[in-house]
Formats: sequence, structure tokens, C-alpha cells
Amino acid sequence: MSPTAHAARPAEDSSGAVPVEALELFAEVLSRSEPGAASDDDFYDRLCVAVCRLARLRRAIIFRYDPASRQVRAAGAHGVDIESFSGAHISVDTAPFAAQAIREDQVVETSGDVREQLPDRYTHLVRGPARIVCGPMVAAGRAVGVIVAERGVDEPPLGPAERDLLWTLGKAAALASVARNVATQAQTARLLRQRIDLAREVHEGVIQRLFGISMVLDGAGDLPGPVRSRCATEIQAALGELREAIQRPLGRSSRVTETTFTAELGRLTQANLKLKFSFGDDLSVPPQLEPLAQSVLAEALRNVHKHATATNVSVQTMTVDGTFTLEVVNDGVADPGRARRAPGMGLRLASFEALQSGGILEFGPREPDSWQVRLVVPVDD
Repeated sequence: MSPTAHAARPAEDSSGAVPVEALELFAEVLSRSEPGAASDDDFYDRLCVAVCRLARLRRAIIFRYDPASRQVRAAGAHGVDIESFSGAHISVDTAPFAAQAIREDQVVETSGDVREQLPDRYTHLVRGPARIVCGPMVAAGRAVGVIVAERGVDEPPLGPAERDLLWTLGKAAALASVARNVATQAQTARLLRQRIDLAREVHEGVIQRLFGISMVLDGAGDLPGPVRSRCATEIQAALGELREAIQRPLGRSSRVTETTFTAELGRLTQANLKLKFSFGDDLSVPPQLEPLAQSVLAEALRNVHKHATATNVSVQTMTVDGTFTLEVVNDGVADPGRARRAPGMGLRLASFEALQSGGILEFGPREPDSWQVRLVVPVDD
């Protein structure tokens, strides 16, 4: 049986209202978007359960874009083994019906032999004819993910009220995700204000003290003993203020991720099939340095694409004598003069991230036709 698919704009019921259960779920989605709420996976699992109950579906799974791992991942499921999607590389190109749902912001329903609508590695999850529905998670024109669900093949197509419900639930989930992003942006703005305040404090305190001392030292003749003593006191005070200032976080912190360095390296390897990768024997990373190592790795590979015509990339990690080291070396730097130019903003920001953890980030040409990014961070007991 060849699959048939159709989509429709969500239709309101005769009363123009969404069922009470959907409104309650919508309120729960908003509450879960607040800081300190339960984990995303737990929330999206409950959302899948509610979708199946309210829309009379057998099983459901939610795929959403995770900005932390920079990939689409299975966020929650009901009636589906979500572990089978662990480490999967999923995109709209491998799921045409999901691409249609997102592109048109419509609920799409496909019935019959739906295996050709699925990525090859997941066709075994559907045996025989099936009826699959896909609801978009789109908010403010931004595609967050999709809700993919299955209902009995002998069940009738979704009615207007059921389509309306599934479409509304998708909007609710997307709204929660956007709310989390807004909260993250607000936190970034607060950090920026803190840095501005820090710069103002250093200028009004340390700089003004040192300026006064320089004016005294610039005068003619020998300095009397009391004046020298006063200068020494002012210098000590300036050093104390500067020491307090630089102990504050000066750079951005690496975002906490839900993946590991090894998993992220595997994803980036799959996403860069034109590059030949070589790895060290041990790719372990101390847990507290996972976000930093993943951020540096991603930025190093972005730098490869922007500034080199590389064919080979070497990734090495090691922890020796309480010091963790990550090295990423690529070829394809044909223009030595270009390699000596000022680095891009991405590597500069990664350097601040390294400083935040008490480490350093070195980058530059290592030998003819090669470029190296090297992270060195002390590991606390």
C-alpha cells in the first residue's frame, strides 16, 4: 500500500475553545519553562503521555533541536524506546513528513507503508501498514521540533478537533522552549552588565590611584620620605583592588551540555565526512571540563572550515600530572601569512572560557601547512 498524506490548518471546534485538558497542559508547559523546573526529558515524557491520551494515539515521541549539543535529539517518548534514538543524527532531510509539517506549520498525517518516510535505521520500528501523525513545534516563526505519533491503522483520520489539539500542544511545547531561550538571553545580559560594572570599578578605583601616583613620580627632584611612603601605600591599595577585581569571572562560562566529549566528537565526525579524522588512544575528559572541551572542539572545527582547505584533522586528549590537555591539529593552511593574522572572535571567546577555568588556549601555525588549537587546564582534585 502506498502511503497517503494530507495536511490541514488547525480548525476550531464549534465553541471556538480548546478542551480543558489542553489548557491545563498548556499551563504546565509554561510552568516547566521556569528556572529550577524538572528536567526537560521528564517533562517531554509527560507531554507525550498527555498527547497520546488526549488525541487517542498509541505512542508518541518528541524530537527537538537542542542548542547545547547543536543537534536534533529525541527529547521525550511514550510507548517508544527512546534509547534506540541515542546518538542518532536526525534532520528534516531524513524525515520528509516532518519537514512538511515544519515548513507549512500544519499537522501532517501519513498512512499506509510509512517506512519510506523514516530514516533507514528506524524502519524496523514500524511493522506493516501504519498511521503516523506529525505535529510541528513552531513558535514566532522558529522551528523548535516536532511531535511524531502513531495511531491504529484501523482508526479514522484525525478530526478537526484532534488536529486543533495536536497543533496547540505543539505550540505549547515550542513556547516553553522559546521561554527557556529568553531566560538564557536575560542571564547573558546580566553577565554583560556585571562586566561593564567591573570595568567601571577598575577605572574609577585602580586607574585613578595609579594616575595620581604617576603624577607624583613625574615631578622634578627627590621625593621626601613621607611622599614615598604614601606612594607605596597607594600602590598596595591599587594592587589589592585589582586583585579583587580579577578574581571575578572575566569571561563567559561554557554552557552545560547533556552530551559527552566523545559523543560530540562522533557527531562532528559524521557531520564532516569530507575530513579524515585521527584520534588518540584515550579521549577521556574530566567531567568538570566537559563543557569547555566540547566548546573548544566545536570552535576548532569551525575554524578549520573558515580558514583552511583541510583534509586531515587530529584530535588528542591527555591528563598528566594534574593537567588536562586537548590538541586539535589540521592541515590545509597553505598561506603562512594568512595563518599569522589575528584570530577570529570564536577562538578569542574560547580563550576567555579557558581562563574562566584557570587554563589557557593556544592557537596558531605549528609547522608548514598545519594549524594547532591547544587547550591546557589544571584539574582540581
